[in-house]
Amino acid sequence: MNVPPSETKGPVRAAAGSFARPTLGDDAESLVLRLLTQMGENPERQGLRDTPRRVAESLAFLTAGYQVDLEQILGKAVFQEPYDELVLVRDITFYSLCEHHLLPFFGVAHVGYLPRGRIIGLSKIPRLVDAFARRLQVQERMTSEIAQTLQHHLEPRGVAVVLEANHLCTMMRGVEKSGPRTITSSMTGVFRRDPRTRGEFMGLIRGG
Repeated sequence: MNVPPSETKGPVRAAAGSFARPTLGDDAESLVLRLLTQMGENPERQGLRDTPRRVAESLAFLTAGYQVDLEQILGKAVFQEPYDELVLVRDITFYSLCEHHLLPFFGVAHVGYLPRGRIIGLSKIPRLVDAFARRLQVQERMTSEIAQTLQHHLEPRGVAVVLEANHLCTMMRGVEKSGPRTITSSMTGVFRRDPRTRGEFMGLIRGG
């Protein structure tokens, strides 16, 4: 199983399993200052004096998922339980950054699985979504990473993940269209093989 890596990437520094107080360091502030200058701005004017620090702190927070230890999030939250019906956590809000333009995309995630004698604490599923959202991403890969990680740790009969998101890289630039929402899905096991099981999941996330 090709499980997405959970080790540290880049200079982000934060406690494993936590999004608290990450930092990119002074070098990042210097780069932001240079960028402001190249835009034609005066970084010494009052409104911009603290902008390099604020941007560096913001980017560190928004990419803190690189530092999250997935084993720590999920490893101690898996429990033996003879439950074998669908478990669904719906409408998990997430915010991420498109790796192509560093512009935000945001929306909701729906995550379900069919247990095989093991369940996971429900609060860990939104944390898993956040761990992958707070990295430079493409929506398609993020969808697959969430599904693969749950499949690996729980070994359920199947996992289903659907992400619905708006992308500012298409709304603010490019085609400049504000309406379309992108929907991606990743299915494993019985959700991939059985149309009825997949249909039950899709019906529940639509409120049916």
